[in-house]
Amino acid sequence: MILANGPITNALVPPPAEPGEERRLLKIVLSNSGLMKLLAVLFVLAIFLSADAEGTWTALTHKTPNLSPNGNPTLMLLLSDGTVMVQNDPTGGGGTNWFRLTPDAHGSYANGTWTVLAPMNYSRAGCSSVVMTNGQVFFAGGEYGTGGATSEVYDPVSNSWTVVPVPTNLLDPTQLSPIWGGGTLQSFGDSISMLLSSGNVLVAPVAVQYPGETMIYSPVSHSFTAGPNLLSISQSEASWVKLPDDSILTIDPSSTTSERYIPALNKWVRDANVPAIIYSTNTGVTGAAPGELGPAFLLPNGSAIFFGSTTNNVIYTPSGTTLHGTWTVAASYPTVGTNAQGMPDAPGDMMVNGKVLLVTGTADTFNGPINFFEYDYVSNAFTLVNGPPGPGTNAAPYYTKLLQLPDGTVIWNYGNPQLYSYKPDGSPVAAGKPVISSILGNADGSYHLTGYGLNGISAGAAYGDDAQMNSNYPLVRMTNSAGNVYYARTYNWSSSGVMTSNKVVTTEFSLPANLPAGTYSLVAVANGIASDPVLFSTPLTAPAIVSVSLTAGNMVLNCANGLAGRTYYILTSPNLAVPRAQWTPVATNLLTANGNFTIGAANIVNLGEAQRYFTLEAQ
Repeated sequence: MILANGPITNALVPPPAEPGEERRLLKIVLSNSGLMKLLAVLFVLAIFLSADAEGTWTALTHKTPNLSPNGNPTLMLLLSDGTVMVQNDPTGGGGTNWFRLTPDAHGSYANGTWTVLAPMNYSRAGCSSVVMTNGQVFFAGGEYGTGGATSEVYDPVSNSWTVVPVPTNLLDPTQLSPIWGGGTLQSFGDSISMLLSSGNVLVAPVAVQYPGETMIYSPVSHSFTAGPNLLSISQSEASWVKLPDDSILTIDPSSTTSERYIPALNKWVRDANVPAIIYSTNTGVTGAAPGELGPAFLLPNGSAIFFGSTTNNVIYTPSGTTLHGTWTVAASYPTVGTNAQGMPDAPGDMMVNGKVLLVTGTADTFNGPINFFEYDYVSNAFTLVNGPPGPGTNAAPYYTKLLQLPDGTVIWNYGNPQLYSYKPDGSPVAAGKPVISSILGNADGSYHLTGYGLNGISAGAAYGDDAQMNSNYPLVRMTNSAGNVYYARTYNWSSSGVMTSNKVVTTEFSLPANLPAGTYSLVAVANGIASDPVLFSTPLTAPAIVSVSLTAGNMVLNCANGLAGRTYYILTSPNLAVPRAQWTPVATNLLTANGNFTIGAANIVNLGEAQRYFTLEAQ
């Protein structure tokens, strides 16, 4: 900004922007008597500049490790212990090796370190991938590689892989699929998938055994069963969005028809027609990408947006029932230079500020160069933002991936050992903030956390059929007084939904093995947005009852050895032989500091009773 003295010009005009330039320079010319006008101009200036705010890029300090054969990072998944597993693909045709990114001692992923995980059994590129409620990771298929008709599950705790049998009465890789005109054997291919509220995984194979086929994987039985038939013949190249009612919305391949999966009915139902063409057609140019689509997201206002491979984008407003929703046309991508923009197989991410970070290329093609946009659902507008330094923007958009991280940043790779993180501007969406209600200890030393909003208001990052990296599940992060950060491992979360609002959600979590004893600030995190902190102390030590005060049926215990963040209970029973789980809680006290404390209850001592027992417990 340039401030100059002299006669006032009554103008606030930015100079013409250079191509690709996002920084705005303004010239304000003022008279000596123009104080009030100066204040008004500065107010306008502040509004003008805030509209162009954008995030910042940081190169990760460490590149992915070298392997033999060496490869490049591709699919990225957030595990429930806060680490990131990243697939290593030597050729682009499928890989078996995986890396793990662990944040540094202060929780920074940009300064995190890499280790190598156990290799999977089959090579895959473009496959189904789902982090399940037990914390394990489901995989199926692959457009490329040896795993097209196979499935396997990764266990992060044991760092091991288990093959899932695929019944030949659902997929038989020795037989042709009937929908591809001959020559294509049955397989999952680049199948789309989604975690259901039951904890099962719904998968839509591409080279189906029969038109409209879907399959359901159960982590309990470790097996597949037939799923509900689609109304379309397949979901090849489609993107799915989970809505607040747990239904799954899709636009059928290369069409303007849409349908939804209703879990309560275990059935796909027809929805309204889409008002614009968003699947690409074969334009005949070099790099043409016929039949492709971009990612889709649930927006913070409850609507869903599908980003097109063409220049078109569409928004869906749910009915909240099995009735049709409403489709409208969203803003189109801005043209960059002479290139119309689109997202044929390209990633996006719902950031913590409610905007969507998008990677675009030339519409209807797989061609770059890459451009980065932020989509603002409030203004229904796109803002071109700077990309990271280096040659990454010369890559093909389809080879890049995004992932939402628990610290609010977004990680991006472009098939190169050098990854980047993006920190968005602004504040987290208030509606996406989780709430912790209670934390109780389990008999096995783990913990049971209860709260609200633990799944977040979206599924996080998205790509489409070639990659799924949903992260709508709770994480638990602990920070000590020195600023050191630790993630617990969450599992068995009770909901796999989005925008669960005031619905009570629970999750179990276990502490990391290297967690030092002490008092921590603990938060629940959903897609990068953290709850307010609560105090949490470990290990749990038995409290000491120093003295007891009884007055007219009222009892007060004076205690020592209290731990901040722990809840203390007085339990009572007239029979000492009754199991402890059947004793009645009559008083609680959640401590905010270590040391001495009191806990009491009114009218719990009845001198007419023959006997009554009390105990003090901590959770």
